[in-house]
Amino acid sequence: MAAWTTHGRHVVAIVTLVSAAACSGSGSDDGSGEQSSASTTTVSPEGQATTGSAPPPPSGAPGFDPLIPGSTPPSGATRPITIAFAGDSYGEGLSGDVAAGMIGRLSPMAPVLSAADLAVLNLETAITERGEPVPKSFTFRAPASILDGIALSGVDAVSVANNHGMDYGEVGLMDSLDARVDSPIPVVGIGVDETDALSPARFSVEGTSVAVIAATQVLDDSVLDSWTATPSHAGLASAKRVEELEEAVEEATADADVVIVFLHWGIETETCPSAVQAGLAETLAAAGASAVVGGHAHRLQAGGFLDSTYVHYGLGNFAFKARSEASAKTGVLTLTFAGGRVTDEQWTPGEVRDSSPHPLEGDDAARAVDEWESLRGCAGLAAAPG
Repeated sequence: MAAWTTHGRHVVAIVTLVSAAACSGSGSDDGSGEQSSASTTTVSPEGQATTGSAPPPPSGAPGFDPLIPGSTPPSGATRPITIAFAGDSYGEGLSGDVAAGMIGRLSPMAPVLSAADLAVLNLETAITERGEPVPKSFTFRAPASILDGIALSGVDAVSVANNHGMDYGEVGLMDSLDARVDSPIPVVGIGVDETDALSPARFSVEGTSVAVIAATQVLDDSVLDSWTATPSHAGLASAKRVEELEEAVEEATADADVVIVFLHWGIETETCPSAVQAGLAETLAAAGASAVVGGHAHRLQAGGFLDSTYVHYGLGNFAFKARSEASAKTGVLTLTFAGGRVTDEQWTPGEVRDSSPHPLEGDDAARAVDEWESLRGCAGLAAAPG
């Protein structure tokens, strides 16, 4: 299913990869089903759309370096693009019209999300109203209408590859796959099999092609097998299957200028990344990822450069209940890309109140940015590309 949306003056093409089984709303319990072929819809600023095979990436000019003034950008790109990222969000506590409730919850930060060419958010929930909760401390679910509210708040893609994406078992998984078909924005990190779950959402922005892949490194041992998408099993894209994730990134680099890996990873309440996170970041950077961004710890973690790849270890809570002062620290990360590389970062700090992210202003914002920058001290990341 292809759809498009308008972001300010920029019209962005969205491609959602769906399987024949998901399109029909049916499929076997093991998630087998025939895959549909990918296509890209390009929409001009005048609103004229054409659909066809995904175009090849624009060729770069010899010696192009986006950090050198006067250097010539790739032939198909007309300007740098911006992509915004937001952390853990859910629909818990909303009643009645969930779409409207989600719009209200995201509204304080919606202008920041909408200002970017693209925005990506972690949706920490199963998209279902059925099923039985998996035995665990916290289980979250929301109706498919939550996607409408998220889309109307300036978000262009959501990931459900996280430790709540299958909180309501296989029934919830099938409903989430069905919701993906009719969603106004791509839902990534879930699929009828591993290939589908690792398939990127693809966008074309002002001549720059973007691929967004999502996966989770956080899967409890008790559900590891039943939640993991494999060649013969529906589920979530697992970052524990490193070789498969690495291959997906390498394949995406063949026909995308910018490749984003959006991850659920790390250790809860920690503000420094784990050795496992650092190792995976290095692997994905070597595979060609332009940026590796994620969260899970419900705390802010560092962002910065690992050579030429931008890595952000933890976005913290966003539209999610904060249970402490530390977990209330939030923000939106906006990255600028030129020539397939990050050339600038911007952290818009905020505070979570009543499960809603509110931007900080004045001295409070300045102190929060300084604190965010200080997190690099334990992360081994640089303030500029190497």
